This record gives sequence, C-alpha cells and structure tokens, in this order.
Amino acid sequence: MSDNQLKLAVIIGSVREGRFGPTVANWFVGEAERRDDVLVDLVDLAEVPIGQAAPSASAPTEVLTALGGLTPRLEAADAFVVVTPEYNHSYPAALKNAIDWHNSQFHAKPVAFVSYGGLSGGLRAVEHLRVVFAELHAVTTRDTVSFHGPWEQFDGDGKLLNPEAPAAAAKTLLDQVTWWARALRDAKAIRPYGS
Repeated sequence: MSDNQLKLAVIIGSVREGRFGPTVANWFVGEAERRDDVLVDLVDLAEVPIGQAAPSASAPTEVLTALGGLTPRLEAADAFVVVTPEYNHSYPAALKNAIDWHNSQFHAKPVAFVSYGGLSGGLRAVEHLRVVFAELHAVTTRDTVSFHGPWEQFDGDGKLLNPEAPAAAAKTLLDQVTWWARALRDAKAIRPYGS
C-alpha cells in the first residue's frame, strides 16, 4: 500500500439469512477496486458474532476475539462505505450494534452509503444513519448509491443488468468519500481531532 492510498472499509450491514447485501457489496467493491487510490477491506458483520446486544467484558472469549479482530480493522480505516438494506423504514439492528460498540473508530472519518430495498431503495435507512454518524463525529457524504428493487437489477451471478448509472453513482460517491478522507487525514496529522 502506498502512502497515497486510503484504507476503505466497506461494511455489509445485514446479517439475515438469505440477505442480498453481499451481492450489492461485492459489486461495489469491484467498482472501488478499479481505483488506484483505495485499498478495500470488506467487513461482513455476519462474520462477527455480536448478535442483537453488545457483549460485555465478561462475554465468551470467542466473541471478544471476533470483536477484537473487527476493532483494529475499523480503527485502521480512513473511510467507510456502509452497505445497508432498509428494515422497517430503518437500518438493521446488527449494524446499529456494531456502530455503537465501535463508536470512537468512526470519529473524524467520512462515511458513505450504498443502500438497497423496495420502492425507497433503502434511502430511509440512510437518512437514519446520517443522524447516528453525526453523533459519532463522522462526516457523511451527500451522494449515495441506492438500488430500488435490486433483485430485478442483478443477474444470478451478481452482475448488474444495466451497470452504467450505478457505476457513475459509485464513482461520484467514491470521489466524495476519498476527498473527505484525505482532508480529514491531513487535518488530523496537523492537529489531532478534538484538541
């Protein structure tokens, strides 16, 4: 990794059985990996056994170990892209739990969103997440990528049937999140956040 590359953590927010998140996330990772200015770390919350409640310090060792493996990955990230569905007009509980458990890892870093769902394309989940990330001292990008009825937009191999518009939206999102990541990383090098 060169000094000019940014570490981009792409977080799959759904952990449900039969979820569509990996299809959307894998497409987005492919778009991000076309760039030479980012190094992508795909973070799948389904691989982290945090369940519906944050574990305490007395949680089983394997839970704390899994969380311990997630924490440095989030800490190392210069920026985040959250891939989220919309559940009941909001975002998944496992995603909220991971955000709350890793509060400080998001401080003074940019967060962008790729959403998917029915008619709304997951945008109501994104609007709820913006408020949460503001509380964590994170900066959210204006532009998102959203898939309305994604099940009809991807083929059985996870490829988009009409990739042009989503690819353009992904480029805009990546341009914004990398701009913020550089600006914030440079600012923190001069003066630590909160000082």
